[in-house]
Amino acid sequence: MGSAAAADVLIPACAAVGVAFALWQWLLVARVKVSAYAPPHANGRHGGSASVFRPNADDDDEDVAMGDDEEGEADGVVAVARCAEIQSAISVGANSFLFTQYKYLAAFTAIFAVVIFLFLGCVHRFSTESRPCQYTMGRTCKPALANAAFSAAAFLLGAVTSVVSGYLGMRIATFANARTTLEARRGVGAAFATAFRSGAVMGFLLASLGLLVLYVTIKLFGVYYGDDWEGLYESVTGYGLGGSSMALFGRVGGGIYTKAADVGADLVGKVERNIPEDDPRNPAVIADNVGDNVGDIAGMGSDLFGSYAESTCAALFVASISSFGADHDFAAVAYPLLISSAGLLVCLLTTLLATDLFKVKTVRGVAPALKLQLVVSTVLMTVAALVVTFAALPAKFTMFDFGEEKQVKNWHLFFCVAIGLWAGLAIGFTTEYFTSNAYSPVRDVADSCRTGAATNVIFGLALGYKSVIVPVFAIAVSIYVGFTLASIYGIAIAALGMLSTVATGLAIDAYGPISDNAGGIAEMAGMSRRIRQRTDALDAAGNTTAAIGKGFAIGSVALVSLALFGAFVSRAGITVVNVLSPKVFVGLLVGAMLPYWFSAMTMKSVGSAALKMVEEVRRQFAAIPGLAEGRASPDYARCVRISTDASLREMMPPGALVLLAPLVAGTFFGVRTLAGLLAGALVSGVQIAISASNSGGAWDNAKKYIEAGASDHAKSRGPKESDAHKAAVIGDTIGDPLKDTSGPSLNILIKLMAVESLVFAPFFAAHGGLIFN
Repeated sequence: MGSAAAADVLIPACAAVGVAFALWQWLLVARVKVSAYAPPHANGRHGGSASVFRPNADDDDEDVAMGDDEEGEADGVVAVARCAEIQSAISVGANSFLFTQYKYLAAFTAIFAVVIFLFLGCVHRFSTESRPCQYTMGRTCKPALANAAFSAAAFLLGAVTSVVSGYLGMRIATFANARTTLEARRGVGAAFATAFRSGAVMGFLLASLGLLVLYVTIKLFGVYYGDDWEGLYESVTGYGLGGSSMALFGRVGGGIYTKAADVGADLVGKVERNIPEDDPRNPAVIADNVGDNVGDIAGMGSDLFGSYAESTCAALFVASISSFGADHDFAAVAYPLLISSAGLLVCLLTTLLATDLFKVKTVRGVAPALKLQLVVSTVLMTVAALVVTFAALPAKFTMFDFGEEKQVKNWHLFFCVAIGLWAGLAIGFTTEYFTSNAYSPVRDVADSCRTGAATNVIFGLALGYKSVIVPVFAIAVSIYVGFTLASIYGIAIAALGMLSTVATGLAIDAYGPISDNAGGIAEMAGMSRRIRQRTDALDAAGNTTAAIGKGFAIGSVALVSLALFGAFVSRAGITVVNVLSPKVFVGLLVGAMLPYWFSAMTMKSVGSAALKMVEEVRRQFAAIPGLAEGRASPDYARCVRISTDASLREMMPPGALVLLAPLVAGTFFGVRTLAGLLAGALVSGVQIAISASNSGGAWDNAKKYIEAGASDHAKSRGPKESDAHKAAVIGDTIGDPLKDTSGPSLNILIKLMAVESLVFAPFFAAHGGLIFN
């Protein structure tokens, strides 16, 4: 396996296996037929003689046979028909929004690709002559104009892959949501398997697609670059920039869309009108469910793809200027790709544990099954990393270390992968502790609702601040170990280790919104209380896993951004970043401020859109006779239009801030001020993101804890429509933009600024500093 030929076989083969496994999971989900349950008669009405329930003995602590509170036969068939109609409405709304958004992004992508070409091309006055290599002395590299053209092409490839990743995720989620609802009639185990398999389709498609496209890009670019690996891997960094650029707009736009609808639906529906969540009388309910798919699925998919692409590109660039890069040892340089390939196989085995080998049979088994995915994938990946490390890497080699050379042994890199893996697990479990209603922090937040919304908000903020402690220590340990063992390359490999099980992480993360949609569809279709209880149980576990996914994303972003920062410093020719220098310190202060500015913009955008949504929902309840009593239908399309218009309009300013900040800092103030800017944004942004995500997750689960009333303690805080419940709903609506818009988007701010700086580093080094010379 130590040869380039073996790497050339293994990488695409593992990607192909990942795609095949995703298609297999898709076929299993597709066996659940939505329309076949309720074929329409000639008169247009739905009917049928078959029972809508298929009891299964796998629900051993529930009575799954039809009881007094289940649907009757005809009523159930009509409910199934409604499921199909609701699924279609959600899918159409999500498709419409994403295609409109992608039209805007296509124009941006074309313009920014031209900007990359012009900025990098002018470094050497668009010269077509070969130039001396920067890191490999005595060798000649390809012209700077070629690097500009190939960097722009890599940017376009990364952008297209990111968009495809997000769109595929949305299509899978809208395909699976009603199927999960229908399977809930068989029992919670069948519903769990459908939701989790659907998440696995997204996870494996995205991870395999990202790996395969990056591998093919390297090979195609290599036809021109030949032995110039320095130029080859410099140009490939544009791939990560393209991925994160699309992720930024996907996360911000999708987050504004979903939270505007969610806040509007909750404030008017639950607090003012005392109607249940996802009640079909609520005009904003379809927009809310569409938002789950465009924000929590499409945006999240693009986000994690961006993290994967950037960590891999950073590791490949640093490896290319090491001793095995100079020796053209492809198997060693491709070590990051081999780790990701092994991760796909590990995630495949781990997924089978939940869906086939140890099936979920009870409500109580849902959360442990998801947690087992994290533990098993981490353990197996540790073993796989050990094998890959000793098979692919030479026993000793040298790494670039800010102008010096560092001697590294292969087992050093194994420990870098392992520390990233286990730090990710620690962050995940810490996030679970602070956001799951099975533990005291969330129950304390629920207790605080007794005295109103103010105390609920105070407790939730305190929880978020406290939840930062363990993740920051885990990240700090990873950075120290990685840098000590292998300099910046060690940090990049630690980030890749944390993301090596991204297929499983995405499956767990996507499972949550799919389950949430399934519960909404059950409520809107008028299905029985027991069906909704099962989907609520899946959704409650999904809320926690979504928070865990955000924790992984934030932790990996800290490591990825630091690795990109190191690569930027190397490419810009900086040997020391002196914090005591005024140029650096000014950048540090401004960089630490940027996450607050960005959060202010996104929070206000959600607030403005939610204000319009609340007014529209109130208007419809007042203007449509019989709507509150269920005798008339609301105008869902109007609320969908409000969310769509607001998100497309409001996503532009935050995106401009993130993209312009490095360009302005590098061009006018120079590379050292830009280095300070990146460091400040990293240190500040990571902690705000963790706090915001965990506060929002805790408020959400505190509300669900009161609503479920599953224990005497929870019942004492309820029931629904009580003052304590209304206080919990207010806390949840405050937390919504924190956990689903500002918090996740900060990940992209941090890493996008870093990878943009890396791509434009030659221009900043040659022509930057117009003010600070």
